[in-house]
Amino acid sequence: MKIKILIVPLLSCLILSLLVSVWIHKYRDFRVEPRVAGLDGRPEPAAEETAAASNDLEGKLETFDGSPSASTASWPGFRGPQRNGVFHTDVELARQWAAQGPKKLWQLTLGEGYAAPAVHNGRVYLIDYDAQRQCDAIRCFSLDDGKEIWRYSYPVKIKRNHGMSRTVPAVNDDFVVTMGPRCHVTCLDAKTGELKWMLDLVKQFGTKEPLWYAGQCPLIVDNKAIIAPAGTKALMLSIDCASGDVAWTCPNTMGWQMTHCSILPVEFAGKHIYVYAGSGGVAAVDAENGQLLWQTSEWYLRVNVPTPVDAGQGRIFLSAGYNKGSMMLQMEEKDSRIEPQVLFKLPPEVFGADQQTPIFYNGYIYGVRPNEELVCMDLNGKVAWTSGSENKFGLGPYLVVNDLLYALNDEGTLSIIEAKPERFSLLAKAKVLEGHECWGPMAFADGRLLVRDLTTLVCLNVGE
Repeated sequence: MKIKILIVPLLSCLILSLLVSVWIHKYRDFRVEPRVAGLDGRPEPAAEETAAASNDLEGKLETFDGSPSASTASWPGFRGPQRNGVFHTDVELARQWAAQGPKKLWQLTLGEGYAAPAVHNGRVYLIDYDAQRQCDAIRCFSLDDGKEIWRYSYPVKIKRNHGMSRTVPAVNDDFVVTMGPRCHVTCLDAKTGELKWMLDLVKQFGTKEPLWYAGQCPLIVDNKAIIAPAGTKALMLSIDCASGDVAWTCPNTMGWQMTHCSILPVEFAGKHIYVYAGSGGVAAVDAENGQLLWQTSEWYLRVNVPTPVDAGQGRIFLSAGYNKGSMMLQMEEKDSRIEPQVLFKLPPEVFGADQQTPIFYNGYIYGVRPNEELVCMDLNGKVAWTSGSENKFGLGPYLVVNDLLYALNDEGTLSIIEAKPERFSLLAKAKVLEGHECWGPMAFADGRLLVRDLTTLVCLNVGE
């Protein structure tokens, strides 16, 4: 009798466990997750989800009544004109703000994400995701008032995965190049939005879609789009923007996979070089012919996010989250070859950047370490100052204009700090966004600062 009494609840528990397992399996994509930029346990996309059918990507161009600004200022891609997060301007910048902060010139509602704008010839370019229509949307706005000028869309199904779009376009006078969340690289006419060409890196080059979608920002040099597919068929590519023809390919002999890093252009020993941090290490590629110059596994992280930093005189500074810390490489010329040597490594409590790329400015490196403090450090790894526990900046972006460092925290408070090594000097701060996850890189053009949170883009006047 006792045995029968025990069997009934045991069977009930087994049936309930089975039902819960089926429910979890069926609805696993709808579970609530903390939105943090890190290894939070989300599984990688299933194989059947990672390849969009390129022959189904029939794009659509729409035009609107927006008009380009007369401004000729340019922030042509990730981290600005020199790809270093630094800009110099003749515009007089405010060092103090009234209580309400800098004047808001315009704002736009966007799809969820951290994709950031590029600015060129009076136009603001952004890759967005239209969840209702299920398509990537490459959008062009007026710098003056934020009115849309044109939009080029193509169908791609993606799910919420800590935001959707998260890259910055590259633009020059003639072309704009973007990378979508699922590794579609698109080249359009910068003025009209007309399609020039499109690549599906997953299908064509064997790229494995990164966790939380693609975070690599394209680069344009001499009308060539420079991309790192880090797939089975190529580590890096140079593509002619006008024709779509591949100018050169650097083979991926190491078998690395794509990270969230972008490509860093540097000059050393009379060569133009592209540096990229893939899943298995750091590599340098000759910009003229795609030849692999060197590679090292002294630094590697599968989900590396911050881009390598040119610290001058052949030094490459690397940093990351996940308890990785930072490292300084030195390129050296030996017997007509270039080799990297490790100068020093630092633990994360001294310097490590979880998400944003540090800035090298006037001989010092500025960045936010894992405890959320802003840090100024010399090139020997010695910390000059920190912002202290009372001034924290989270995972938000920062850039330097003249001698002012603009830093945005997670919840939308913008600060001005002097970019000088003597001491931490906070000049002003103000709430400029009402949302959260203000993680997209900022852009500066003609006294205007463009900042975003998860769903809103705002243009601020930071001039006097």
